[in-house]
Amino acid sequence: MKNFIIRMVAANIQKINDEISNRAKLIAVSKTKPVETILEAYQAGQRIFGENKVQEMVAKQIALPKDIEWHLIGHLQSNKVKYIAPFVAMIHSVDSYKLLEIINKEAQKNKRIIKCLLQIFIAHEESKFGMDRTEVLELLNNPALKVLDSIEICGVMGMASNTDDLVQIRNEFRGLKQLFTELKNTFFLNQSSFREISMGMSSDYKIALEEGSTLIRVGSLIFGER
Repeated sequence: MKNFIIRMVAANIQKINDEISNRAKLIAVSKTKPVETILEAYQAGQRIFGENKVQEMVAKQIALPKDIEWHLIGHLQSNKVKYIAPFVAMIHSVDSYKLLEIINKEAQKNKRIIKCLLQIFIAHEESKFGMDRTEVLELLNNPALKVLDSIEICGVMGMASNTDDLVQIRNEFRGLKQLFTELKNTFFLNQSSFREISMGMSSDYKIALEEGSTLIRVGSLIFGER
């Protein structure tokens, strides 16, 4: 049974990688999955994993191989930044200048530069987090941002509405890509590191790829339903 599961996980990863080709990177969303299951994906060649909760990510980072690239994709409370600052590869869910300040402070303590994405609110659901266009422009126009030398803003992240309306989902992704382009041209024109658009999950990653995603976050299509 275990060998069957390993083969299934490996086949799922290969199928998705074949679909995305060189257009994007696959983040395997491993939230709620045990270490043994994550190891199956690791043994299949997967190296980038995404977690929603800090405590869960920290426990898994301790237990799993150290060449794994951990991405924090869930909402991040400022008082928990210190726990992931020593190792996190990228934080997708930056939704305020205050949070950037704290990430910068904890990165300095660990003598690291932490890559961050600005989370943009693109859905028609109040339960989702993120900044609107006005808020993100205000953040990037803040002169104090220049002194935060231990963070690197690498792009944007957004979560589409939980709906069966594929036109709406496509429009939300398209809007995020347009905002990314605006921010790139206005604030990051000469910064090659500002290149990531994190959008698309198991249910909508194919649309996200068509609309320009560079990072897709897939869980259930790799590991099965929770």
